[in-house]
Amino acid sequence: MKLLALESSCDETAAAVVEDGRHVLSNVVASQVEEHRLYGGVVPEIASRRHCEAVVPVTQKALDDAGLSLSDIDAVAVTYAPGLIGALLVGVNFAKGLSLSTGKPLVPVHHLRSHIAANYLTHADLTPPFLCLVVSGGHTHLVQVEDYTKMTVFGQTRDDAAGEAFDKAARAMGMPYPGGIALDKLAEEGDETAFSLPRPHVAGSPFDFSFSGLKTAVINLLHNASQRGEQLSIPDLAASYRRAVVDCLLRNTEAAMEETHGKKLVVAGGVSANRLLRRELERVANAHGWAFYKPELCYCGDNAAMVGAQGYYEFLAGHTAGMDLNACPEMAMERG
Repeated sequence: MKLLALESSCDETAAAVVEDGRHVLSNVVASQVEEHRLYGGVVPEIASRRHCEAVVPVTQKALDDAGLSLSDIDAVAVTYAPGLIGALLVGVNFAKGLSLSTGKPLVPVHHLRSHIAANYLTHADLTPPFLCLVVSGGHTHLVQVEDYTKMTVFGQTRDDAAGEAFDKAARAMGMPYPGGIALDKLAEEGDETAFSLPRPHVAGSPFDFSFSGLKTAVINLLHNASQRGEQLSIPDLAASYRRAVVDCLLRNTEAAMEETHGKKLVVAGGVSANRLLRRELERVANAHGWAFYKPELCYCGDNAAMVGAQGYYEFLAGHTAGMDLNACPEMAMERG
């Protein structure tokens, strides 16, 4: 079964053709990073306008790269939640138009479920059940994946997402957008023991996360040093901060795996590309004898191939939609 998949939840316009949820026939991404870098972050209105300009050529290229036409496609999958509402509407309405004009089924897909499914494209042997740490710019969740379309959120952030915490701290350190990527690269050169930073936890909720206090600690450290006329080592600060964030992620993930008696540990989302996080999760998994799965770097960030992967399983579960499908800026994964 061949799915044409569309993704427009934030600032990447993406289209892909995926066969049977596991085989990528094409994967095209048009990024807006350079334009949003001028503003230090994503500007929703600009993102929506660029999606309108890019969605047709990106979709056509995905079909061309796969050597297919719309008549060869069996269904159209699209990200409909969560995300920037204006950006989502571009993809959803375009997908509805394709579905209506071709008579192909329309499959709505939850963005975070898609990130988890990115691992199906990398690991042919990965099947539920498993525990997944989903870490991105807007979300940090521990998810018990019981089946391809049945998931339970075990823990989540109470404030900033891990990716957001990386980006904001990086900006305070003078790094360009997207700061998390720059911080990860610079941290490889620093001493992660140079600065003592907190490892916040949520009292009474051992699987939930909190990163706002850690982010504020770094911002205050930079401000106080500036007030005293001191120059801090940014590579050391980046390394120390990265270590603190990763320690928080590791602590809760390890606790959740032990609580659920898990055997398979999976990581997904844009922050799953973080070098230290990938290394440390693999180390912890090996120490416990757990199987560890991580997506290829090309599938960590937003893309449509992951939408096609999850869309296949949503279709098999009978989760299709009509022309009344609407975009949703927020939605729980369990409802996806």
